[in-house]
Amino acid sequence: MAPSVARLDGNDQTSLMSTTVLGLVRASHPEPAVAVTVVAGLLAQGVGHRPAGVATVVLTVLASQLAVGWSNDRLDADRDAAVGRTDKPVASGAVSARAVGLAAGAAALATVLLAAATNRTAAVWAAVALVSALSYNWPLKSTRVSVLPYAVSFGALPAFVVLALPGAPAPPAWLVAAAALLGAGAHFANVLPDLADDARTGVRGLPHRLGAAGSRVAAAGLLLAATVTLVVGPPGPPTWAGLSAVATAALVPPLTWYAGRGARRGVAAFRAVMLVALIDVVLLVANGRVV
Repeated sequence: MAPSVARLDGNDQTSLMSTTVLGLVRASHPEPAVAVTVVAGLLAQGVGHRPAGVATVVLTVLASQLAVGWSNDRLDADRDAAVGRTDKPVASGAVSARAVGLAAGAAALATVLLAAATNRTAAVWAAVALVSALSYNWPLKSTRVSVLPYAVSFGALPAFVVLALPGAPAPPAWLVAAAALLGAGAHFANVLPDLADDARTGVRGLPHRLGAAGSRVAAAGLLLAATVTLVVGPPGPPTWAGLSAVATAALVPPLTWYAGRGARRGVAAFRAVMLVALIDVVLLVANGRVV
């Protein structure tokens, strides 16, 4: 009987470990983490990094995204539980708050060590992006300046990628500004689906103060500004593709909002600004090649 019990205990331990790993993956906010990491990798390749350099950039950005995602879920565990967020692993008990907190600390340390493998200037920008993003999780999430960490962290991303390339010049101001505008717009778009739950738990960031309508306008305006910056910023005249992107960013969000009704309007608005954000990401990666 003893071997059978031991075997069951081992199976239980394996099951528990698998559950913990899955919970950590879900708590890391995997979709945005992967999206930002892929963009960083494509940008690194576009500005001329060798494969080893691309790998270093990708690993640094991934570690940073994991640190931010895990920190967010650890700090929001009580709020998520209060509103019944069963999709949140910590709130649902799928993974412990301690495990997520330890993972966040390890990922933050890994970010610093990986960034240090590039050069001092690039490492500083990576640290700025990480600290800024963590400051959103606490204490800026419920303040009037909640958009600031998004702008700073997204703006620092292309700066890190460019400066991590040996011998690279300083990144052009338009590239950093466009990324910062993209990040700020993403903040308003990202909060839109959660405004009601956030209000129930006392979160009062800038989007919550502006309300749904104000946040839709802010998201669309900031993303339009990012699009224009990415189109007119690089040397030479704007391309027809770039001008088409500006027209899309200017027209699609308002047309979508007016076409929607009731609850569908919020969903339509979110999808519209995400489409513009995707266009901006493509422009960001493509225009990063001129650096």
